[in-house]
Amino acid sequence: MNTKPSPVTANPWEALRQFTEARIALGRAGVSLPTQAHLAFQLAHAQARDAVLVALDAPLLLQQLSAVLPVQSAAGLILHSAAVDRSSYLQRPDLGRQLDAASQQAVKNLRSAAQTQTESDARPYDIAFVLVDGLSAQAIAHNAVPFLAVLQKRLASENWSVAPLCIVQQGRVAIGDEVAQRLGAKSVVVLIGERPGLSSPDSMGLYLTWMPRVGLTDASRNCISNVRPAGLRYEEAAYKLHYLLSQAHQRQLTGVALKDETLADTDALLLTDRAPRNFLLSDSSHAPRLSSEDIESS
Repeated sequence: MNTKPSPVTANPWEALRQFTEARIALGRAGVSLPTQAHLAFQLAHAQARDAVLVALDAPLLLQQLSAVLPVQSAAGLILHSAAVDRSSYLQRPDLGRQLDAASQQAVKNLRSAAQTQTESDARPYDIAFVLVDGLSAQAIAHNAVPFLAVLQKRLASENWSVAPLCIVQQGRVAIGDEVAQRLGAKSVVVLIGERPGLSSPDSMGLYLTWMPRVGLTDASRNCISNVRPAGLRYEEAAYKLHYLLSQAHQRQLTGVALKDETLADTDALLLTDRAPRNFLLSDSSHAPRLSSEDIESS
């Protein structure tokens, strides 16, 4: 029987790791990281690189969306930015903000077909949803369908006019402005894969813009970040986005002029989930109790 003691010196704050994915209290082996922590870091780094480089399966995503959003996705489009490949996309952010010529024509054709069926209003749609791979196609592949299914429940009872859904490959946030302007939408919600972190390769961001048009800056947008099961839950994100959408159409503005005032209501929403979410902010009954010895030795 091997009775050799472990070479790893445990960290007294190790109990806090159950509340966060942050790399804290890893312990040490001599003056170095333990092997297990070192391998976990390398795995997280590889997952972040994969998130950036793996391509989005847009046809499969459109098929999955058809199951939960039959009306919007029936005439859905798969578009492409002016960045011809991933290398160009990473080195030329400006190209990721523009549609290529074929996509411009596809949106133009869709808009023309829609106008023959409805009025010739310059902005006939209330909302356009634009799904963009961004820096993590994995984030869109994992989170877009379940999130839109939750949001759809909030929008279904209201009289929103929704533009045909568009999926853009090799795109950045601002490309939603061009898509929505060409479609004729009063507001656009861009769902995009965020820059992956070492503990979050699958974070999805939501960007809302009122009267989108080419040339707007980020000051014109409202952002809801880190939407995923391990981050901001779908129900909470849909609640915030629904509030901002409603206020944007009522006040006809977004960005720095529109504040998220849902915090108090969101706290009430969270009361249905008693699971600890943040050891610094959540119910004190969930927080670990450290002894005076632990504090002094840290």
